[in-house]
Amino acid sequence: MAPAVPVSLPELLYIHDPLCGWCYGMSPVISRVQADFAGRLDVSVLCGGMVTGAQAAPITETWRDLKKELADVEKATGVAVGPEFIALAEEGTYTYDSEPPSRAIVAFRQITQDPARAVAFAHAVQLALFHDGMDLNNPTVYNALLAPFGVDATEFHRRFAAPETARAMKQEFAAVARIGVQGFPTSVVRLGEQGYVLARGYQPYELVRQGLEQLLREQDA
Repeated sequence: MAPAVPVSLPELLYIHDPLCGWCYGMSPVISRVQADFAGRLDVSVLCGGMVTGAQAAPITETWRDLKKELADVEKATGVAVGPEFIALAEEGTYTYDSEPPSRAIVAFRQITQDPARAVAFAHAVQLALFHDGMDLNNPTVYNALLAPFGVDATEFHRRFAAPETARAMKQEFAAVARIGVQGFPTSVVRLGEQGYVLARGYQPYELVRQGLEQLLREQDA
């Protein structure tokens, strides 16, 4: 008897940025989708490069607008922005740069070869920033985030510093740009060769669930 061919499940691409406040609010929704649609849908995360290169700057330059945005995020989504992050932002010197945390997520994915765990790690990275006020530009900060996943810190730091990881991160940013993503978060469902935008921006769980159920029903019809 021939071996069974693995069935390819539909895939939800969660396109986010580690520094995106609305992504912080959306991450619990994606985690719930991952749990509730297990066995029916694979979930993976991509980093979009929201603040990179010349755009990276001390947070004090954008804090007034970001503070208002995060208040809206808290009200709409129920997530909490921690006093430690507010203290970090109001101190003002923290460089708001998407590249270090995005490179950390890429390195984690390379090590684990597990897109589902990378989704959980990406959420942990956002909690570290927006809830705990941790410096995501400092590679040693990730040691505590790696421990629950059983990822070796030495291997992580080797990957984090490797030029090929930086190249892979930039290729990921470019791939997101080619998709035509205009903002974060964006959720795209891949059914075979076709891609369907499920949600632009934050959407509550029930709307996401309904949209997914409809797409999956249409695929099965």
